[in-house]
Amino acid sequence: MERAVIVGYARTPVARANKGSLVTMRSDDLGALVVREAVKRAGVDPKVVEDVKIGCAFPEGDQGMNVGRMIGILAGLSLDSGGSTTNRFCGSSLDTINQAAAEIMVGNADVIVAGGVESMTRVPMGGFNPSFNEKFLSGEFPAAYIPMGLTAENVAERFEVSREDQDKFALASHQKAIKAIEAGQFKKEIIPVEVPQPGGKVKVFDTDECPRKETTLEKLAGLKPVFRADGSVTAGNSSPLNDGAAAVVLMSEKKAKELGIKPLVRIVAMAYAGVEPEVMGIGPIPAVRKALKKAGMEIGNIDIIELNEAFAAQSIAVVRELKIDQTKLNPHGGGIAIGHPLGATGARIMNTLLSDLLGLNKTVGLETMCIGGGQGIATIVERV
Repeated sequence: MERAVIVGYARTPVARANKGSLVTMRSDDLGALVVREAVKRAGVDPKVVEDVKIGCAFPEGDQGMNVGRMIGILAGLSLDSGGSTTNRFCGSSLDTINQAAAEIMVGNADVIVAGGVESMTRVPMGGFNPSFNEKFLSGEFPAAYIPMGLTAENVAERFEVSREDQDKFALASHQKAIKAIEAGQFKKEIIPVEVPQPGGKVKVFDTDECPRKETTLEKLAGLKPVFRADGSVTAGNSSPLNDGAAAVVLMSEKKAKELGIKPLVRIVAMAYAGVEPEVMGIGPIPAVRKALKKAGMEIGNIDIIELNEAFAAQSIAVVRELKIDQTKLNPHGGGIAIGHPLGATGARIMNTLLSDLLGLNKTVGLETMCIGGGQGIATIVERV
């Protein structure tokens, strides 16, 4: 079986939805920007890319019309290459990375670009015209459409995660992200975005805009619960609404050697799992266990763990259940601080995991995410 390796990566800075720096930017243009840059950084001739796989949680509007294909065309890739769009909600772009790796492993392709895009400004949470199945509304499957915030409340209650612990976790995410920004840690991932302004001017957007330097535990503790009056989940200990895009270039190890391109990491194992929709945030627990089993590893073998912080409540539950060493967890902050542009987040996190491994001189990395509807996804990579 072929070995699948990642040879390049790029992402936009993550912007706040509805009021941030990317509100005027189309999703397909953002996607094209990161695909083009990832290919360039990898040192790959755009003509050798065989397929583009793009994840998107709400593929309509600017993100419709098979946005994966549109992005490939806009990025200047050969018209001979293919393009597809994948929707696994929050796990969409990690799913595209896994799909690309699987295709390469079985010899179906040698060079694939995988990534994701989401503008929660241009296509709101839930999409424009949702249509709900009556079976899910009548009580037959009562939790299938449960709001994400309520799933976090359920996890907090079931796993006894206190409000104080959630706020402390959120504060740590912001502190780590701010420290990383000040140290220039994300510069190796981010491609600055030139955002058109009135009068023909251009604004360069080059820094994640959600991390809050001024956040304190006292400020977080003062926020009211959002989803349940007697709850513990607030805007401060949840991920925000965001816009962004990210991509990675995958290649067979054989092709990389042929082209003289140095691989960064190889894909070791991939896994998916389902859980009860009402506690979707614990999805990483079974997914990680499956991935570790496939890799023949234990959690202690992992040097860096990038867990998407959809909510502090579910993140803490996952950390406790998997017995994760928190010194290895999200060393430069996570979704609560950096942001969570849904379908783009998996690829954004892979960008960060790669720069973590390279910058901190570590070997084995794990990325894992919870997924709305009750799923988890996990991928293990190793430097080569």
